[in-house]
Parts: sequence; C-alpha cells; structure tokens
Amino acid sequence: MPRPRRPRASRPPDHSTRHSTASGRGRGRTRRAQETVFSMAANRRPTLADVAREVGVSAKTVSRVLNEDGPASAETREQVLAAVAKLGFQPNLMARNIRVGGPDTTIGLVIPDLANPFFGAVARSIEDTVRDRGLTLLMGSSADEPDRERALTDKFLARRVSILLVVPSVGADHSHLKTHRSTGLPVVFLDRPGVGLAADSVVSSNRTGSHDGVAHLIAHGHRRIGFVGDLPVKLYTRRERLTGYREALEEAGLPYDRSLVTNAHDQQGASAATSRLLALADPPTALFAGNNIVALGIVAELARSRRKDVAVVSFDDVPLAEALEPALTVVAQDPEEIGRTAATTALSRLDGDRTRARTITVPTRLIVRGSGERPAPSLQRA
Repeated sequence: MPRPRRPRASRPPDHSTRHSTASGRGRGRTRRAQETVFSMAANRRPTLADVAREVGVSAKTVSRVLNEDGPASAETREQVLAAVAKLGFQPNLMARNIRVGGPDTTIGLVIPDLANPFFGAVARSIEDTVRDRGLTLLMGSSADEPDRERALTDKFLARRVSILLVVPSVGADHSHLKTHRSTGLPVVFLDRPGVGLAADSVVSSNRTGSHDGVAHLIAHGHRRIGFVGDLPVKLYTRRERLTGYREALEEAGLPYDRSLVTNAHDQQGASAATSRLLALADPPTALFAGNNIVALGIVAELARSRRKDVAVVSFDDVPLAEALEPALTVVAQDPEEIGRTAATTALSRLDGDRTRARTITVPTRLIVRGSGERPAPSLQRA
C-alpha cells in the first residue's frame, strides 16, 4: 500500500515583482500625466496668477502694478513688468473694463461688404482719425442682412465699445440702441441714415451727384439713358440716386421710361442687366451705374459685346478707372472724408457734445475721363 504524499507547504505569494511592475506602471502613468499637464501649461496663455508666481507676490499686487491703482514699490513694479515681458502676459482689458464699469478702448464698425473698396477707404480713414486717441477699430460685415447686423452690434456692445459706427442694412431697426445712446454711447450711421433712432448720420450727396452725372450725359446729346441701380430697391442710396436720375430727366424735358431702369447687386448681375437693356427694341445710348460694383459689370458687358458706342457714367469711383479704354467718367464720393467726419463727430460726442442729432452731407464731384463724353449716335451722324 503506497504511502500517502505529504502536502507541500504553501508558500506566501511573492508580490515584490508584481508590486515593482505595478509601481513602475504607476510611475509611468504619473510621469505621462505630468508631461501632459506641463504640455498643456506650455501651450496655454499665461495668466495673472502665473506672473504672481514668477515674482513671488500676490495676484492683487500684480493687478495693482498693471492697472496703476494702488501702492507698490519701485522694485516690485520692476519685477512684475519683467515677468510680464518674460511670460508674454497680456492683460484682459475687456474683463477689466467690465469689472470697473468703464468703456473699452475700441470702436465698433459694421459695414455691409468687406470687399467693397469704398467701405475699405471709409474704415481706413476712421482708423487714422481715432488712432491718436488711443482707440482701436474693430470691424465686421453684415452682408446687408439686418439679423447679422444686430448680432454684430450686440457683440460690440458686450465688449463695451467706446463708439459704435454702423452702415445700416435695409430693413434694420435701430431702436434697440436707444438705451445705449441715452447713457452716453456715441452712435453714428454712415452712408445711410438709421431707422428708429435719432442719431448722427454722415452721407454722400447721392441725389445731387446722380443728377449731375445724368445731366452730363444729357449735355452730350443722350436722350435714352439707362439706369442700373443697386439692390434691394428700398436701399436708401439706390432710392436717392434714382431720384436724382429722374430729376435730371425732368429738368431736360425727357420722359421717365421704366423699361430703362433695372437693378443688380453684383458684377455678374450688372452685366446681365446691361445685356437686357441693350437688347431692347429702342435701347439706351448711355448708361448710368448706380455704384462702382455695377459699373464694373457694365464695362465688362460692353467689352464682351464690343459695344464702343455706349456712354457710361458711374456713381462712385473704381480702382484703375483711368486704365480702362476709354477711362471711366465717375461721380466720385469722398470715402476718406465720410470716415473722417463720422469719427470726429463720434469723438465730439464722446467728449460731451449733447447737441441734437444731425445729418452731415459730404459733397460728390464729377470726374471727366472719357466714357461719359461719347456723343449720342444722332450727333455722331450729324
């Protein structure tokens, strides 16, 4: 009978290797976590607390130095400014202004189209005018949409801008700005007056300029003059320029023919509108462009169709107008003066001017270059 085996003594489990491995894994995870934190810290923007840690002072002391609103020794001030430069810290001026209840050092400008050179020149003039006052221009495009304009103005107001300048969109209501204006915010409308708010406006002499351009074509013998205006048809500048067109015709004893009046909002649309006008049974011998974008479309269509017998005058100048063949005759606005006048008007309001709101009209001028001086075919035959 076999002898029973003696049970093998159980050995206590050896966790040393496992513990060492787990410990290594833990240290690895910790190291990676720390590296991640350090990487995040390296990528984030430095804060006031970072500056305070660098110098070894409280965040409140750093704030006093940067805002110059409390006691701090010359040595501390020097150390704080050195840390700010070293870390690349940028104070949040917007947050500070909201905290202390003051306005920002910015001006908000809403324009309909960033690509239009006219509004670019207006913006540049505004910026040049306010720079000496330590103000910075912020700009956004509404695309001539009331909702988008409202969203932009709301964002500017949330920033507590010092001045609000707006080129109004068709259909926009500006009554929501009444409270802001009554509490001292300068609001100035450019190019077109606002709706629902008594505020300063700076506009061109649209009616007079259009009248002068059409009268110039009439003086060169043209009796059928097409008008290609902007869209929408309720646009203030479009309505004023059409009125000037009609007044020039009436003054010359010429009838107003609706078939000669059309609209476009871009260069392609203006080219198509020009093609339709020239296809009429009794087509125009001259065209008046309601703005510079329309003028480019007209010129492009005349070149495409090889029509050198049609005179053209544009309301507003275009880049390289003198390089065209023939050079383009225009009723030139003064965007620099519009921007400068709007900025100086707003600055005077900022300085305490509380007189009644006013509309300032900036004159236009006729620049004769060649395209508007082509005589009517009847005069050419004579």
